[in-house]
Amino acid sequence: MTRISRDNPSRRDVVAGATAAGMASALAGPALGARRASYPPGFLWGTAISAHQSEGNNTNSDAWLMENLKPTIFKDRSGDACDSYHRYAEDIALAAKLGFNCYRLGIEWARIEPNEGHFSNAELDHYAKVLETCRAHGMRPMVTFNHFTTPLWFAMRGGFEVADSPALFARYCGKAAEHLGGLMDRATTFNEANIGLLVSVMPQLAAGMAVAKASLAVAAKATDSPLFSRLAYADPAIATPLLQEAHRQGYDAIKAARPGLPVGVTLTTQDVQSVGPASLADEYRHRLYGDWVSVARSHADFIGIQTYTRILVGPNGPVAPPPGAEMTAAGYEFYPAALANTIRWAHAAIGKPIYVTESGIATDDDTRRIAFIDQALEGLRDCIDEGIPVHSYLYWSLLDNFEWGAGYGVHFGLAAVDLKTFKRTPKPSAFHLGAIARANRT
Repeated sequence: MTRISRDNPSRRDVVAGATAAGMASALAGPALGARRASYPPGFLWGTAISAHQSEGNNTNSDAWLMENLKPTIFKDRSGDACDSYHRYAEDIALAAKLGFNCYRLGIEWARIEPNEGHFSNAELDHYAKVLETCRAHGMRPMVTFNHFTTPLWFAMRGGFEVADSPALFARYCGKAAEHLGGLMDRATTFNEANIGLLVSVMPQLAAGMAVAKASLAVAAKATDSPLFSRLAYADPAIATPLLQEAHRQGYDAIKAARPGLPVGVTLTTQDVQSVGPASLADEYRHRLYGDWVSVARSHADFIGIQTYTRILVGPNGPVAPPPGAEMTAAGYEFYPAALANTIRWAHAAIGKPIYVTESGIATDDDTRRIAFIDQALEGLRDCIDEGIPVHSYLYWSLLDNFEWGAGYGVHFGLAAVDLKTFKRTPKPSAFHLGAIARANRT
């Protein structure tokens, strides 16, 4: 399999790699491009990436502090990450050359508003340049305003567990939207806005909450804060309604600055299946989504689907995957069929246009990444054929980046990253998905 060997690959390199990947796919089975008519006009193909996980040295954020305290839930410090803050042009060029037409990225609140009420025009200009680079490469940028991290000052005052937090978030959204204006193609307020509810559904996540709470207590002491709170670890009973109001106010603020911009929200949408009565799955879906369904109905132009696996539930709660089930490096079941199931759920429950804003797998066996992509896309095309308005497939992630508590030990990326030299090396799966994108773009 041909691989790109230079930091800034040439089009010839990419085409050669894509050709090799296409030949491999042909040997394995029918080409996915054979169903070209299944994808609607303007379908978006691309990858997703977040600010903190890729940019590096996000020193004014809550996550940076907690990575550097003990105890911590983080296996590694984010450090330089992939240095995408400085190498964004290389990343965007790589994504474009592979064949993608959409780049989902995050802007970092902690950089833009490093101190409460004081906004950095230099950082806003930086993100404007990132979006201009996307446009120059024919990439339609989808901007996430918050991807789990918040400014340190915001966490120190209680994060999204304080009554005025929605207004502070909306103020930031308005400022950023005014500055970035028409450079954005689409925007979402929060990444996986219901992440706190997921903890109550997946036992392997709940098990880490004890360490998270201890870490929050240490962070509060270190910052002399009466309540140090991070979005993913906040008390969901308190934070969820405030996050929902923050989304509503953030949505309105972005719309006020840019009325014609489509603004949505992304949810973690794991496929809940019952191994007993169907009512069990309904109960756990309610626990996973809560009132976010009604919030998305009233304050979203589209819904972002982010699906990685399924959750099996029985009379006594979540149950383990079937014996012999293939497990990913992230510790959950290899189950690409989950994507189609959550698309169908979102269509029935919310009824808004659907964008797959994340779909991916953690593995060091790239043949399994290719298999995951192919099977996920097969289900996605079935949904489109059923008349469901699905408008994108954005793979998580372009790069092997900082994966939160797992640090750099799990690899979702289409491209490997040398953490010393920052050299990007696309994998066969990058060429494979890029070839599919090229064959089905309109």
